[in-house]
Amino acid sequence: MNIPTYDVVIIGGGLIGLTQAIALGDSGVRSCIIDKTDPSLGLKIDFDGRTSAIAYSSKVMLEQIGVWRNLKNSPGSILDIRISDSDSSHHLHFNHKSVGNKPFGFMVENKDLRYALLKRIHDLKNITLIAPQRITKLIPSTNTYSVLLENKKLIKTPLIIGADGRNSFARESAEIGLTKWPYKQSAIVFSISHEYSHNFIAHERFLKNGPLAILPLKNKKGKTGTHSSIVWTEDKKIAKILMQASNEEFKKELEIRIEGFLGKINIIGQKWCYPLSFQFAETSISERLALVGDASHGLHPIAGQGLNMGLRDISALAEVIVNAKRLGLDIGTKSVLNDYYRWRHFDNTLMLASTDFLNHLFSTNIKPIAFARRLGLTAVNKILPLKKILMKEAMGLTGELPRLMRGENL
Repeated sequence: MNIPTYDVVIIGGGLIGLTQAIALGDSGVRSCIIDKTDPSLGLKIDFDGRTSAIAYSSKVMLEQIGVWRNLKNSPGSILDIRISDSDSSHHLHFNHKSVGNKPFGFMVENKDLRYALLKRIHDLKNITLIAPQRITKLIPSTNTYSVLLENKKLIKTPLIIGADGRNSFARESAEIGLTKWPYKQSAIVFSISHEYSHNFIAHERFLKNGPLAILPLKNKKGKTGTHSSIVWTEDKKIAKILMQASNEEFKKELEIRIEGFLGKINIIGQKWCYPLSFQFAETSISERLALVGDASHGLHPIAGQGLNMGLRDISALAEVIVNAKRLGLDIGTKSVLNDYYRWRHFDNTLMLASTDFLNHLFSTNIKPIAFARRLGLTAVNKILPLKKILMKEAMGLTGELPRLMRGENL
């Protein structure tokens, strides 16, 4: 029996899995993506109405692998970032002109990004997409993994990449441990139109039950800057009540929290509600297996860095794999994959710890903590060197950047 063999098998056909295949495919690595659902379902607005904040370095990477040009709708630029406490007189303001003329990032609808990824995959002949199809078993051996599909077909590869999200089948199959805890919060995600322009400023307002992010979208038509994406973090019980409320009641609660700076607002389309949790795999590699994105780490959306962390994982892993392949090395060995682990482990650990700390720090109204928090915002606002470091971090320009994020070929 002729068993198909690929350089890499990627489990998961979401944003992360599709991007990983493209990053490798551009450099001649043959990959096969397997997903239990059809990725084209994600092109429907009722499947995933979320938007993602794409940091500047992530945009560079998506440009470099030929994805950015396929976006059907122009993304909204994030020119400034304004962070404020529940008492809005205490705030921290980042102006992109302080670190150059590039935006901090861009707001992209997930369905638009998925469309751009699928279009790019169609252009690359060394990527095979098998979906919808379930994997029943991963069978390790000395030099390969055998992937048994539900339709009884078998595929072989020297390396499995788990890009299959928080409930990763790849991670569980490799028996990689997981540190995990739930937050007593849910995120309500939706879009609004508003009377006054957002001026392409991203707002993060810290309220007693969690942050409220107001993120600038680019209008498809009509007035400029009058649409925004909302990520409203709220106590789980309150979030449930809000989701059951009428549109008018829901809007009134939102207006109280926005405090009128956008003028009259209207809710656009559907609302989605997601429970929030923290999780971190004890390792991102095993023999002939690597984890990327949410399969390796899941964090609070407080800084909007979840997808950007995954894209940096992808860029680093692609660079490690391509370098090893050019040297004629076995890309699935621990000695090769250790380079990926060392590169990403500290960065991911630091981001997870930071977002968890910030959520606990800002989601409280205990007076001594609230006072120290407001003092801190005011102090940081006056320390320009520190502000510049934080601004570059928001752009994804700190640390050891992979080549793709520097706009270079692998």
